[in-house]
Amino acid sequence: MTSQKQLLGHLAAIFTIFVWGITFISTKVLLVSFSPIEIMFYRLILALLALTIASPPRLTLHRVDISVLQGEWKVAAAGLCGVTLFFLLQNVALSYTLAANVSVLLSVIPLFTALVSRVVLNEKLKAGFFFGFTVAMAGIILITFNGSFILKLNPLGDLLTLLAALVWVIYSILIKGMSTDEGGMLAVTRKVFFYGLLFMLPALPLFGFRFGLERLTVLPNILNLLFLGVGGSALCFFTWNFAVHHLGPVKTSVYLYLVPMVTIVASALVLHESITLLAGIGSVLILSGMALSEWGNVFGKSRQ
Repeated sequence: MTSQKQLLGHLAAIFTIFVWGITFISTKVLLVSFSPIEIMFYRLILALLALTIASPPRLTLHRVDISVLQGEWKVAAAGLCGVTLFFLLQNVALSYTLAANVSVLLSVIPLFTALVSRVVLNEKLKAGFFFGFTVAMAGIILITFNGSFILKLNPLGDLLTLLAALVWVIYSILIKGMSTDEGGMLAVTRKVFFYGLLFMLPALPLFGFRFGLERLTVLPNILNLLFLGVGGSALCFFTWNFAVHHLGPVKTSVYLYLVPMVTIVASALVLHESITLLAGIGSVLILSGMALSEWGNVFGKSRQ
């Protein structure tokens, strides 16, 4: 049963990365009519609605004890880190630094996850993981800059991006240690989005949010928001949480290397953007780095 759950975990991670890689295309289309914070708000609203329909809250009365409160604080912290802070830090970082910088710096998430898991979860790592990380990072840099190596350091924006990577790691650690006895992972994901949306509401006025409901009468806007909210958020956060819960945060985070590769393929198919030789070489390096990190016996006997 454990091996079957792990197989499902790998399949869930692959599915998640495939959809997340495509979400960049929908976001690019929506940015013509919406600001980043507006896209995020509508995305979270739709995700929470979909998760509530799929897993309605249980209206049961039970005695509130310390264990219940501790569990709820973990879910709230996961919502704050994985939804509110992660997306807000990304949005603010993009106003201070290049999108290419953000893309590359977020790719350190697997490394951060490995280091934090080593301390918190006592995961055992071997040299192959770090070698795989280096190879994959080289591929990600080739794809991101795509022959135009214009590296412009912006300390504030780059620092905010690294903080976004760190809060995502904290989110993954919280999900790994979370109990799914009451309602399963679907209920946990619903609660995560509830708290994520709740914590984000005070920040909306600071980013110039406006409802602008007339934009929701445009069919492409509706379809892309539905894809981001229901597919890219509700469904994918559930499958990602499932993968983290059964594979552990380190093994699951390695799949994030694939996001840039999926994005360039989707861009070629949907936006008719060309795939350059450097992007092809970068893709090969990413796959090689993943193989070294994921299947190269890099974890020893990790604790699941």
